Amino acid sequence: MSSGERRPVRRGDLTLAIGCLLALLVTVLPLLRVVTPGPWLGGTVVLMTALLATGYIARRLRLPAVAVSLAEAALWLVFMSAVFLGSVSLLGFIPTVSSVQAVPVFIEAAMDAIYHGVAPMEATEPLAFLIMGATGLLTIAVDHVVITARMPLLAAIALVMVSLIPAIAVPVEPDILAFVLLAACILFLVRAETQSRDPSPARGGESAPAAVPLAGVTATAVGIGAVAVVVALVVTPTLPQPVLRAGSNPFGTGVGLDASLELGDDLRRPREIEIMRIHSSAPSPPYLRATTLSDFDGEVWNPDISRSIPLDSPSEFGDVSVAEGIRVDEYVTTVEVENLSSTWLPVSYPAVTVTGLVGQWAAVPWNRTVVARAGSSQGETYQVTTHVPRPTLEQIRAAEAVWPGLPNDTTSLPDGVPAIVGQLARQVTADAFTDYDKLAALQAWFRGTDFRYSLSAPVDAGFDGSGAEAIAQFLEVREGYCIHFASAFAMMARELGMPSRIVVGFLPGSSTTEVIDGETVHSITTSRTHSWPEVYFEGIGWVAFEPTNSLGSPTAFSSATSDPLAGIPGVTASAQASASATPTAGERPQDLGQDQTGSASGPLTASGEGWPPAAVALVIAALLTLPAVAREIRRRGRLAQAAEGDAGAAWALVQDTAIDLGIPVPPAETPRALGERLVARYGAPPEVMGQLVNAIERAAYAPSRAQYWEGDVLPGAAIAVRAALMAQVPVSRRALAVIAPRSLIVRPGTAYAAARPSRA
Repeated sequence: MSSGERRPVRRGDLTLAIGCLLALLVTVLPLLRVVTPGPWLGGTVVLMTALLATGYIARRLRLPAVAVSLAEAALWLVFMSAVFLGSVSLLGFIPTVSSVQAVPVFIEAAMDAIYHGVAPMEATEPLAFLIMGATGLLTIAVDHVVITARMPLLAAIALVMVSLIPAIAVPVEPDILAFVLLAACILFLVRAETQSRDPSPARGGESAPAAVPLAGVTATAVGIGAVAVVVALVVTPTLPQPVLRAGSNPFGTGVGLDASLELGDDLRRPREIEIMRIHSSAPSPPYLRATTLSDFDGEVWNPDISRSIPLDSPSEFGDVSVAEGIRVDEYVTTVEVENLSSTWLPVSYPAVTVTGLVGQWAAVPWNRTVVARAGSSQGETYQVTTHVPRPTLEQIRAAEAVWPGLPNDTTSLPDGVPAIVGQLARQVTADAFTDYDKLAALQAWFRGTDFRYSLSAPVDAGFDGSGAEAIAQFLEVREGYCIHFASAFAMMARELGMPSRIVVGFLPGSSTTEVIDGETVHSITTSRTHSWPEVYFEGIGWVAFEPTNSLGSPTAFSSATSDPLAGIPGVTASAQASASATPTAGERPQDLGQDQTGSASGPLTASGEGWPPAAVALVIAALLTLPAVAREIRRRGRLAQAAEGDAGAAWALVQDTAIDLGIPVPPAETPRALGERLVARYGAPPEVMGQLVNAIERAAYAPSRAQYWEGDVLPGAAIAVRAALMAQVPVSRRALAVIAPRSLIVRPGTAYAAARPSRA
């Protein structure tokens, strides 16, 4: 039938329309995990219902298929114009040129909210416009494909893809309930569409046969659904989750790393994703760096651009040079990248060799980092050897934070830096005499009670950046996260005449129960993305500090009279001689499940964690009993129908029992022929089988069923036949018939019922 011809009214249109509405509602359900519920939800439901109702009415009026879709499209335009563009629409609901021009503005604002938003996002008007508009168009498409074209499986593909969008955009645990409901809706559509094409009269009519063959559609649909469930619950969680991030492979898999100090989106991920696993010979797991930022133009800190040489060249990094008398310790750290796609390789500092990499990599001697010439860090496993200077407290106090050979990028500040930066730097360090003591005082001040770690405050107050003006606001509000603490510290160091830079990388991971070569394996997740400042000391090198409040370990050095181990972030000396470095280190607030005000901060399930084994076993056991429970419920229902004189229900019980036991029930076999075969070959009692056969034949062919009412004998006869058939098969087949009854998905008279399964 061409799209312009008047279409006949077909059976099942109302059922299919209801099925489409249910499937669309379930498809939208995952959105509630990433967008705060609000008026958009009610509007979406109203729009989908109105569109499907319009389509149903248009078909009842026998309009051509193209007219049905046009009527739905017109309703969609009017609805969207009235709800969102009424001020620029004719009469408040008729689209105009101005309303059309406003659409790109809405879409751009919505996409910007999605890219920069944090789940669960607030449903702003542009975001609601995008959601409702898209679901409306999806409704029109599904209505046409399912009801007009009668291709529900094709529509199912679109529904599944749309339902997966929230999980792809915001990696979270699978929404099992939404998936199961969507699978049920899709199977319902398949079943309803098949029934609408079946020409047989309804069951229970005067001339209705005992069973209506449906060519195995139910079995096929449920089989497809079962495979989909297995794939979704077993295979999908093992796949890497695609995430689009700046500074990484934009079309590959794995989490990216933004090296421009715009780490807020990485830190605000609603679910932690494990990206690396490391183990090290160091006293405690080291910080890992990706790159450094020295050039500050007042607005942004720019990654260092420096000479690189092939990683396998003899002079890749060069030796670590320190003043005489300063101890240097060697450590080896093994890194296994599991879900990080970045051109910068995470390495411990200061690296002297990196081995085990695959592909083309280059070393950057200036900051001892590694960058890819081709490819990314995804899937790499490598070893980093570091030579770590360990000055004593006396040695670092004697050293000056200066190096005449350093480029101006590490010491200069642009014009127009707010005065508060320099004023506070001098105020906080007024009582310190050495360069190290001044920096230790700054570190202690940031880590003290005046400041608070917060991922949300910079966004709410509008200074979520690392520019000079943003840092000035941070110093007033005194709430922020690592980029604000690191930027403020680096700028204050430069105000005091000391060379500084910022490092982008990762905090030490959390320990696991796994041990390799006597070294505990640590897991690094997305929430460990971090930035910290470094200051250069003559004769020692770049020394890292940890000013971020409530995070990591502060830098501290021990006196030569105590433990000579010197601290860098992640390595705390056993005795701290400087009171300025004593603030208690702690976990990142969101790692503990609360921010510092005590409010919940979102899902805490670490990658690889899940339900307890006992709970999993109980769930599996419950799922395994579902087929038996469903079969028993249906058996009892049919017995009740048989007790009311329904011979078809009693005969269906016999057919179901045969199918459960693997006895063929072919479509061409009459009830009498099947009954005789069950008596002769499978031990069914002849007398009660004869009662059932006579009853089903009278129900199908007698002019009046009322005079042959047999409700008092039919249930008992069906039970007796079932018991006799069960007694003739092996125990294994009997148990399988109870635990996994085939009759739930295989209908009598279908090709599936005619074939005998392999015996257990």
